[in-house]
Amino acid sequence: MTADDAPLGERLASWLEDLDLTGQLAAAGLPTFVRDEADGRAVWTDPLTGSPLAADQLEELDRLLHEQGAEPEHAVPVALVLMARQARLREELLSSAWFGYEDLAQVRGASVNATRFAVHRAGADHRLLVLATDLRTVVPAFQLDATGEPRPELAPVLAPLLAAGMDPWRAWAWLTRPAALLGGLVPERAVLDAEHAALVQHAAVRLAERVTARP
Repeated sequence: MTADDAPLGERLASWLEDLDLTGQLAAAGLPTFVRDEADGRAVWTDPLTGSPLAADQLEELDRLLHEQGAEPEHAVPVALVLMARQARLREELLSSAWFGYEDLAQVRGASVNATRFAVHRAGADHRLLVLATDLRTVVPAFQLDATGEPRPELAPVLAPLLAAGMDPWRAWAWLTRPAALLGGLVPERAVLDAEHAALVQHAAVRLAERVTARP
């Protein structure tokens, strides 16, 4: 039996495995599958009922995943691809330095409650990038000085991005990676150079304008 002759559920499973997108199905609220230990067959499950998918449900899933692109048979599930990219980005960012409330409290020499209040206040004032993960609140370390306080030179860069409602993960990535708007400079580093500080601030404002202009 060729790949084209395989049952639909098997074809879908193999296709998603080849694209390395199986881990995004559950996050997208879509049916998921596991490989049967006995014969390796893909067993699909309805996320709402926990029951095996019926043939018509598999056909609907197939249409949904292939609906984008001029040639559906060669299309990719764009939404899942974007989710996978976002997941990889988050993993990369979380592998860099960051603080939880307890660690930051130690650096500041303050109580955890006082630190939590200060972090939330700075976040609300758009002076600090604060992210919520499934397990905890994360404060990226790049934006803090040696005493655990927000770096003052980053204030005019962070403020427009956070005020615009920019996705905090995207803001973290933009601030800590080479930016096209800055000719490849890393914003959080370039802002330390008096020659580039104004350029970084201008780039942040331009980026914030793009965010607010989106429908």
